[in-house]
Amino acid sequence: MGCSPSCEAADVTTHTGRTGLRLVTPCVSVCPVGTEVPASALLEPERGDAMTPTLTALLCLGLSVGPRTRVHAGTLPKPTIWAEPSSVIPWWTSVTIWCQGSLEAREYRLLKNEGNLWTWVTQGGLWTWVAQKPLEPGDKANLSTTYMTDRSAGRYHCRYLSPTGWSELSDPLELVVTGSHGKPQLSALPSPVVASGGNVTLQCASRLGFDRFVLMKEGERQPSSTLDSQRAPSGQFQALFPVGPVTPSPRWTFRCHGYYNNAPQVWSYPSDPLELLVSGMSGKPSLLTLQGPVVTSGQSLTLQCRSDVGYDRFALSKEGARDPLWLLGRQPQAGLSGADFALGPVRPSHGGRYTCSGGHSLSSEWSAPSNPLDILVAGQLPYTPSLSVQPGPMVTSGENVTLRCQSRSAVDTFLLSKEGAAGPPLRLRSKARAGQHQAKFSMHPVTSAHRGTYRCYGSSSTSPHLLSQPSDPLELRVSGPHSKQGLTVFIGPSD
Repeated sequence: MGCSPSCEAADVTTHTGRTGLRLVTPCVSVCPVGTEVPASALLEPERGDAMTPTLTALLCLGLSVGPRTRVHAGTLPKPTIWAEPSSVIPWWTSVTIWCQGSLEAREYRLLKNEGNLWTWVTQGGLWTWVAQKPLEPGDKANLSTTYMTDRSAGRYHCRYLSPTGWSELSDPLELVVTGSHGKPQLSALPSPVVASGGNVTLQCASRLGFDRFVLMKEGERQPSSTLDSQRAPSGQFQALFPVGPVTPSPRWTFRCHGYYNNAPQVWSYPSDPLELLVSGMSGKPSLLTLQGPVVTSGQSLTLQCRSDVGYDRFALSKEGARDPLWLLGRQPQAGLSGADFALGPVRPSHGGRYTCSGGHSLSSEWSAPSNPLDILVAGQLPYTPSLSVQPGPMVTSGENVTLRCQSRSAVDTFLLSKEGAAGPPLRLRSKARAGQHQAKFSMHPVTSAHRGTYRCYGSSSTSPHLLSQPSDPLELRVSGPHSKQGLTVFIGPSD
């Protein structure tokens, strides 16, 4: 049984390169399953004009390859289909679909699988050609689109005609358009700095209700992974991609997309790129700040990364941040390489744990990360603890001294800092006693090394890098002989 076409004569001329194609009789026919569609109905050369082939196009909705279709399975090799420059194409970008058949191929056709319907791709506004006769038997054929849109995304197959009939369909080509929805965010958990051979989790998240997320690795044509979306406690939709083990080469740069199940080939804009820093075993740099680990809002903050290895680039990473901050290396002083990361006026978002790594521009490998540096932002919680000392602020070397920090507000952890100290503040869990939250810091035996000005702060377990207002300063004076340099003194909790 044949098709019953309903056709309207029309002459539409398009041009692709040097070849002009003219659509003469565009027909739309509904065909029963298994209908044989002869090649002559799809492409007919125009007599008398060898330079301008004429297309007689038939759009057949509901077409499937059935038992009456002239396909010689087993005798004709299956064709190969691919897209250039890629099968994942940004919105409004040109793409070329190629089909490669056998040496006997005389003609190629492109089909689009739209659910339960098979559609012959016909001459129209999107596609500049439908079918092509090879210049010589066996030549591959292409079909290109000027602009990639939602309409051109989908699942495609191709087939070719030989003297013995039509080949079977190629394997499917998933042609994807990106840029149809807002971009998601991609971050590394716990950090983009990963030890060589280690694993990391990449989080792709969006407030748009995507059904699935896709992870793409730079330099690879196919997605690295596709996962169902999950609702996060924050209300965002996300997918967690395990990645690893990572190696120093090649570079590990990723982007992610989101899409909806009703349009799986229509993706969002890509996320911003995220590059993993693969740390090796070379000497780790040091990370410090001249402002000290406890800072206040509005204060200028600069983190300094230093190394005696001649690195020419450095990366600063914050735990939980999306990506690292980069800066080329400098030579701050003889024998050291390093970089200064000026973070600007302090904001609450600057609170966190930082590390830095060094690398060479000709290598993708990075050093081991520095020891972590915690930046604590004071004045972010609405209370001020008090600080007292027993037996008193003036003591003799060798005595036992206790500093007590307390507050009527609920406090999870108390921190004790010493003015001018290079190390981080001491931390103790708070204990509730007689309506007060408190912690006791013991120094025994006290020495002249304990002389100085102290302050204490409170913090919450939910935001450990955001602190309360500081207590009033307490100056501890120690009389007696000076302690020898290098003497280790115990400072710890007291019941």
